[in-house]
Amino acid sequence: MITVSNMGLHFSGKKLYENVNLKFTPGNCYGVIGANGAGKSTFLKMLEGKIEPTSGNISIGANERLSSLSQDHYGFEDYEVLDTVIQGYEKLYKIMKEKDALYAKPDFSDEDGVKAAELEGEFAEMDGWNADSDASQLLQSVGIPEELHTQKMSELTEGQKVKVLLAQALFGNPDILLLDEPTNGLDNHTIEWLQDFLADYENIAIVVSHDRYFLNQVCTMMCDVDYQKIQLYVGNYDFWLKSSQLAAQMQQNNNAKKEDQIKELKEFIARFSANASKSKQATSRKKQLDKITLDDIKPSSRKYPFIKFQKERDLGNDLLSVKNVSKTIDGKKILDNITFTLRPDEKTAITSRNDLATTTLMQIIAGKMEPDTGEVIWGQTTRRSYMPKNINSDFEDDSLTIIDWLRQFASKEESDDPFLRSFLGRMLFSGDNISKQIKVLSGGEKVRCMLSKMMLQKGNVLIMDDPTNHLDMESITALNESLIPFDGSIVFTSHDREFIQTIADHIIEVSDKGMLQRADTTYNDFMENDDIQKQVEELYK
Repeated sequence: MITVSNMGLHFSGKKLYENVNLKFTPGNCYGVIGANGAGKSTFLKMLEGKIEPTSGNISIGANERLSSLSQDHYGFEDYEVLDTVIQGYEKLYKIMKEKDALYAKPDFSDEDGVKAAELEGEFAEMDGWNADSDASQLLQSVGIPEELHTQKMSELTEGQKVKVLLAQALFGNPDILLLDEPTNGLDNHTIEWLQDFLADYENIAIVVSHDRYFLNQVCTMMCDVDYQKIQLYVGNYDFWLKSSQLAAQMQQNNNAKKEDQIKELKEFIARFSANASKSKQATSRKKQLDKITLDDIKPSSRKYPFIKFQKERDLGNDLLSVKNVSKTIDGKKILDNITFTLRPDEKTAITSRNDLATTTLMQIIAGKMEPDTGEVIWGQTTRRSYMPKNINSDFEDDSLTIIDWLRQFASKEESDDPFLRSFLGRMLFSGDNISKQIKVLSGGEKVRCMLSKMMLQKGNVLIMDDPTNHLDMESITALNESLIPFDGSIVFTSHDREFIQTIADHIIEVSDKGMLQRADTTYNDFMENDDIQKQVEELYK
């Protein structure tokens, strides 16, 4: 158990949290949410003991082991993959190395024998004899095959390193598991596995994530960082969001009777409780939901950008034809004989277990990279707007201010300061912010600039490579809701399952061995259809 008592934290005179009182108990997965800069990752570092509170204290149960997901992808370059995973259980790994050093001594003494016996006893108590096999099984579960287990971490790709570090955090069944953005860099197949793992996890898991579907699948409680407070709410992300919106509506409607508000809230809770009863973690959650009162729900202080895409002209009869496209990069085949046709007004998600495959295909489709073989043919009526995954590539002159950078993409009628100021204000760039230079912007601010550019371009085809990357939850939600009614065509990649599920009307899976022909279905059906998934598995053999 973790107990947070009267905790506060100040940075350079700025109050981040004040008088926080929380209790985290086994059997729950807590989703930490809050606007960018609210202090979500800082809170996890405090729980881990890396940052001390300014006031109050954080206590962890006696003999409870805490494990966290390392954010340093290059921190274990000289270690073998299997060793890296076992290091997640620090005490066990230390004993393993101490034993090995003793047995390797050329002058092994009686005293060494006594010490070795003590270590062997501790090692056995921690199930150390199964450490290698357990670590190997965990690695295979996250998609790292056995032939890589004895390789050095420096020999792995970035995506493989992310998976190994995830296995490291999960190894040894820790009492407390802290995961900061665990789905970043993971393919959807591994995310599915992690969801199942956490849904069945019997200890304490605390997760920071911008993936709404992931939070909905694994969380029993939401930990909301807002108003310089941290509050716990029963339920998953959807319940928190909808109840927070309901609370805001009630707060605005001063004329409504409190009895009517309570009735509306109870009806909402009843509907959500009925749905929650079907989930894996639902029995205790439903009981807690039924006890919620109006005063338990607080409106959020979050701000949402206004995003709306409009096309300047309709599409004709042809959209896109990709014929026999192949690409090799640095001697490694990335795409092989990719062929498909997209029809006007379709919204297509391109997926893969290899991010390089999807990004390469998106660059080829957008005309930013030439294929080794094959061709890409766009319909004559298409007007395309492209967002690359590497957003920095679109900001060549980063000394420009936000307003001057955006002016380059505005029509004559829309290029004056009053229009652009108003436009940027709706995208949460207000006041002096519009005069900030591009080079000082955060990743999320740059993506909002890119979205602003795309709105001004009024394309009838949007090409977006992982557009939710860098965005906070509010911007992701606003973008998601803007693309659902868009009456042009969209070709996109994403790791956000909710994003894909609510936008795409068909899916194309690509690999270095070919592709799965277009599946005219929703993403959930795509992932849950056994026949389709058998075909997907064949792509990666």
